[in-house]
Amino acid sequence: MWRQTRTNALDAVRRETVEQADALEAVWRSGGMPALRTALHDAAVPRDQAQVLGLADAHGRRLAGNLPAPLGVPLQRTGFRVAALDRDGAARDVAYALHPVGEDWLLAGRSLDLLAAEQRALERALGIAALLSLVLGVAAGLVLARYVGRRLDRIAAVIDAAGGGDLSRRVGGGGGEAGGDAFDRLAGRLDAMLEKIERLMSELRVVTDGLAHDLRSPLARLRTRAEQAALADAGVREAALNGLIVETDLVMRMLTTAIEISRSEAVAKDRLQPAAPGDLVAEIADLYQPVAEEAGLAFTLALDVEPAAMLLHRELLSQAVANLLDNAIKHGGSGGEVTLRLTAPAGAVAISVEDRGPGIAAADRTHALKRFGRLDAARSTPGAGLGMALVEAVARLHGGRFELVANEPGLIARLVLPVR
Repeated sequence: MWRQTRTNALDAVRRETVEQADALEAVWRSGGMPALRTALHDAAVPRDQAQVLGLADAHGRRLAGNLPAPLGVPLQRTGFRVAALDRDGAARDVAYALHPVGEDWLLAGRSLDLLAAEQRALERALGIAALLSLVLGVAAGLVLARYVGRRLDRIAAVIDAAGGGDLSRRVGGGGGEAGGDAFDRLAGRLDAMLEKIERLMSELRVVTDGLAHDLRSPLARLRTRAEQAALADAGVREAALNGLIVETDLVMRMLTTAIEISRSEAVAKDRLQPAAPGDLVAEIADLYQPVAEEAGLAFTLALDVEPAAMLLHRELLSQAVANLLDNAIKHGGSGGEVTLRLTAPAGAVAISVEDRGPGIAAADRTHALKRFGRLDAARSTPGAGLGMALVEAVARLHGGRFELVANEPGLIARLVLPVR
């Protein structure tokens, strides 16, 4: 800014000086020295302290105008130049043009005192602006550092608490994926991660407590039957050993189901393979139709649609549907019928198992989806309360959901899987 201002001002002085010198030289050529002296007198502005205008002889002595005496510059034709001339007893920068007029010299110029004053004012303004910019920059930096520090301190406090075992704390203030700044998005993702970790840890505690509680009775019965088999005679021993095998199978089923749930939660998305849902449902129906008929139930396969192949984990999905059919045959058999249905709601595929049994009350459905969540009506039947939990884990693996809906009467257990 300083350089451009000085350059523009000098350019304006150059144009004015050169034009005035050329015009006065033209007057001299056309009218001689008398005309030039008259033109010099007319061009002089008494109140213009910056104007330097006049005639000097061949030795630099002033003949007319307000030139310094002596002139103090080389007497040679000069188009434009800046030099120090004596002005009121002090050397001042003067921009001038020097032209020969006969044996004398014509000098037209302007003092640069005003330009220098403007430059000094600009320098002071720039200095103040630089100082203000520095102060504002430091202040903004401190405010930003404090803001960032406070945001990071909140995140660090939550992470430290999680490291210390408190998974209930959240950063909060997240703007989600589409809103908020980068800290809000980081907070939202950290809270989601902590929520998932807390849920998994809670489920782990439930699994541990549930296994310890539900295995206590089967293991106690195993020990009792083993003692009976060891002490009984041959006839009683066979019955005791058969009971021992039944109790062992129950424990094995509980452990197998728990392992299947953990496996479904650990499967990577890239393990899903293209498969036709209709074919998979038809295969399961072929396996369970004889089972349902043997239990005295009417089994119906309803393929309302024939969706194209989609990414599925066939083994786990088959296990989940099989669990739903087992539950429907076991707990909904009083209704006399079971339906396996395949539908295609918007952007998804739904596999439903429908029965006409007593169903599950709306208040108990959340509990039924928990691991080892057994309703009072089901405690008299064999099982560990892991079947529904496995189905929900398989639904999460596929990016879908598992829902329980009233069938009036009965229950609809529905797996909804998005088409990808």
